[in-house]
Amino acid sequence: MKLERHTPGRVSLGIKLKRVVWNVMAALLFRPFITPVFRKWRLLLLRMFGAEVEWDANVYASVKVWAPWMLRMGHRACLGPEVICYNQDLVVLEDDAIVSQYSYLCTAGHDIDHANTADSGLITAPIILRRGAWIGSRAFIGMGVEIGENAVVGATASVYKNVEPWTVVGGNPCKIIKMRKIVNTNTGGGNT
Repeated sequence: MKLERHTPGRVSLGIKLKRVVWNVMAALLFRPFITPVFRKWRLLLLRMFGAEVEWDANVYASVKVWAPWMLRMGHRACLGPEVICYNQDLVVLEDDAIVSQYSYLCTAGHDIDHANTADSGLITAPIILRRGAWIGSRAFIGMGVEIGENAVVGATASVYKNVEPWTVVGGNPCKIIKMRKIVNTNTGGGNT
């Protein structure tokens, strides 16, 4: 998938109307159902609004999804508590990708060479979190960013450029801290 920038200029009336219906449904039927018992109920509502989510994914009730029809989540992918998924463009969480609490996924902004008004200058680009990527608490992921397979974005980091696979990044703007190594910790004896 290419992370091309789109220039819709503004949000269409059709999208605004879909968002009104989604926001009412989210307020009445999504956010109040907070316990894990209702996980599949929340996924069903997202699917009813066009999200492509696997049944073993997890979206906490406190998550704010701007447009469910622009959300794809693989097996065991997770949007943690209080995550803001401002997905005016596509947001993809591949299998086992995790976004920790209070993080912000932002697929939209304004063209800085254009008048900054509510009716013009809107630009968007998708965000992709590859298999096993992990976004730490309160991180910001900007539009057009791809987080590589098994990469880790540290807590409070701000990411404006792609993160390579197996890389640990942190800071604002984020910088490489180290390469990630996953150690197999088999506690049942045998080889590790």
